[in-house]
Amino acid sequence: MDAQKLKARRAERRKFRVRRFIHGTAAAPRLSVNRSNLHISAQLIDDDAQVTLASASTKDKDAEVKYGGNVKGATAVGKKLAEKAKAKGIAVAVFDRGDYRFHGRVKALARAATEGGLVCTGLKDEPKKVKAAPADPKAAKPKAEKKPAPAKT
Repeated sequence: MDAQKLKARRAERRKFRVRRFIHGTAAAPRLSVNRSNLHISAQLIDDDAQVTLASASTKDKDAEVKYGGNVKGATAVGKKLAEKAKAKGIAVAVFDRGDYRFHGRVKALARAATEGGLVCTGLKDEPKKVKAAPADPKAAKPKAEKKPAPAKT
């Protein structure tokens, strides 16, 4: 099978795996993200009524950025979507990343929407694990010196 077909099939499986447990309602719609090389867009979808409640994209005429293929564009879309959601009285959304990893532009969009007032993800970052150095180097245990091996006779 063609490599591109395999890649598309894997992406489809990831999308269905993510969406299996996500369902948008009028109170908490699904925030669906679509990303391309040049643009990014997001929609708030009510799955019960099958209606899009609000949407924002870097392709919109009133978009703040012309190029949406970077984190700056994704942040602008997240803020714009949060403003539109506030205007409609929506405060909570269920984040649907589709077949994309929660990384880079997708993560920036979710963070910007949450900071803008549309709660769709937690804001805490996992701190990187760094080995803590002792505060006082003299307090650290000295390494045991190796004894020379006994000479064989």
